[in-house]
Amino acid sequence: MNWKDFNEAAPELAAEFGRRLAETQLVLLGTNSASGWPRISPCEAYLADGNLMLGMMWRSFKARDLLRDSRITVTTTQCDREAAHGDVKLYGFAVPVEEAARKKALADAQEAIIQWRPSEPFHVFALDVRRASYIAFGKARRLVRWTVEGGVEELRHPEAGQEEA
Repeated sequence: MNWKDFNEAAPELAAEFGRRLAETQLVLLGTNSASGWPRISPCEAYLADGNLMLGMMWRSFKARDLLRDSRITVTTTQCDREAAHGDVKLYGFAVPVEEAARKKALADAQEAIIQWRPSEPFHVFALDVRRASYIAFGKARRLVRWTVEGGVEELRHPEAGQEEA
């Protein structure tokens, strides 16, 4: 499901991801390398054309990973040991964007935010979201999961009950 539809299905998770993305415009991207080993890469991400879009350098390892195996994990960046803002993780498939108008939408969004735009050739992928989760620790402790099949579920946090210990 594209970002617009995900936002309608799980507005709280989409809003939290959007807030975190607005802070840095960066996500951590998990792909499957040709050797079979997992690969984690930082990646710029933008909301454009009703999609969460990922722009990548032409023929970068992460782009080649996604062209070969579209399964993807995208997570908000975390630079705080205490995880004060929590983590939002998105799981799904990277859909290559080839249409000039859609690639322009990403470039326009990128230029509006960071005053720089990519030049061809470059890769763009739109995220087809299938699952999502959110976890926060400390006083804001919370665990939420969303799936296409099950919708939004509030789950028992792994730290629940530890305050009595």
